Amino acid sequence: MSSATAQAWPENDGGINLRQRFRNWRRSRPFWGGLLAMIAGLPILYFPYAELNLSGMTVSMATTAGAGSLIIGALMICLGFTAWFQPLVRIFCGVATTLLALISIPVSNLGGFGLGLILGLLAGGLLMAWTPLKPAAAAEDGPAEEPAGPATVEFTAEQPAETTQPVLPAQQTPADAADNAAPAAEPGEPR
Repeated sequence: MSSATAQAWPENDGGINLRQRFRNWRRSRPFWGGLLAMIAGLPILYFPYAELNLSGMTVSMATTAGAGSLIIGALMICLGFTAWFQPLVRIFCGVATTLLALISIPVSNLGGFGLGLILGLLAGGLLMAWTPLKPAAAAEDGPAEEPAGPATVEFTAEQPAETTQPVLPAQQTPADAADNAAPAAEPGEPR
């Protein structure tokens, strides 16, 4: 089942329980893409600052671009939240998440040792592919017509006559020039 074939769920239907309200909220936005974008930002953020202790020996995985890893990871988390709360910018969030995941390869220990890279690419694809559901009434009835009411104004005045641009003599053909020429006056008629 995709978002195009799923049944439409209104965002505020006055659901009785919290689980049903969360389900309705989740279906009205790119939830899984945003969640994966936030999860992808965590390993990219964590590994450059992590220190691993192996039997008394400390192994530091810090890179020279620790600040770059911090920015990339924080931006991916922010893009995930933005996709949740502003679904209209989902395409931007998806493209930016994909680009940040690719940039994290050289900057942040191969994209958080591949974990952040793969999750970021999946999140970007999910964010770009998500589309909102159409309302059930509009999908069944076809295109909605504008309601007739006080805001609808009917124009009954005559349309102005169509005006034409004058044609310059250089643009006229000899036949057009002869048609547009003034008729010769009769010898006895004043001009």
